Amino acid sequence: MEYNTTQKRLVLPEYGRNIQKLVEYCKTLEDRDERNRMAQTIITIMGSINPHFRDMADFKHKLWDHLQIISEYELDIDSPYEAPPKETLRSEPDPVPYNNYPIRYKHYGKTIEFLAQKAAEYEEGEMKDTLIQVIANHMKKNFVTWNKDSVSDDQIFDDLEKLSGNQIKVNRNNIQLTDSKDIFSKLNKKKRTPRKGKSNNNNGNSKNFN
Repeated sequence: MEYNTTQKRLVLPEYGRNIQKLVEYCKTLEDRDERNRMAQTIITIMGSINPHFRDMADFKHKLWDHLQIISEYELDIDSPYEAPPKETLRSEPDPVPYNNYPIRYKHYGKTIEFLAQKAAEYEEGEMKDTLIQVIANHMKKNFVTWNKDSVSDDQIFDDLEKLSGNQIKVNRNNIQLTDSKDIFSKLNKKKRTPRKGKSNNNNGNSKNFN
């Protein structure tokens, strides 16, 4: 019995072991015309294994490229396409750029800081006060959730002003935030709420055996 761990590594696993064996056999054929016919048959089978390639542009080109890759560029045939250069296949992908935007208060998050800066652009008035109240309430909820501790409204307002680059001056007499106790209560209630479809009474199926 043959085990995969004792066999040659699959070059392109998506085509499977049998395709690779067919390619290896094709490489052993001495007659060039016979190799070309065998290669065309393998291409047809490869296309049936991955029919989604048909939705791609130049799917035939891709199949012939894959055939050369599976053969490790050792298959001498009359391919309708030029084989892809080996260097491009072994090249490393471009690094993914990461945003190193500094977050002043991680428990509030980057989005809150962005909203605070946007709120600073509004003209003074009821709409701006409403937006500030929404942002401040969300900040308070985040603070309580992350720190598991109560926090005063003044601290939230101070942090909001700092996040806006001191462009916001909170009208503290007109803005009232949710009490920390209410936030804790909602968080605890959410934890205690059983998942849908489950109940502590075994769906009323308990039986009295007395």
